Amino acid sequence: MSSKSADRGDLYVKSGAIVFGLGALATVATFVPLFLHLTPLPTAAYWLSMLMPLGFLLALTGMVLSARAQRRRVRAEG
Repeated sequence: MSSKSADRGDLYVKSGAIVFGLGALATVATFVPLFLHLTPLPTAAYWLSMLMPLGFLLALTGMVLSARAQRRRVRAEG
């Protein structure tokens, strides 16, 4: 059972990294037109930038799940 929790934590970390990366790309895409004095992107592009904190939260949740699963494994062995 603990390996399932660790796998689930790894899945959260990996998906969080992907979501964070997409949010980072959206952030760069929204700020580049502002620095180059081009037409700003629509508001939806700025909302996509909110994927960065969501990805961070997913990865952090995955790290906590993995740590708890590891702690349970250690207690079960000892």
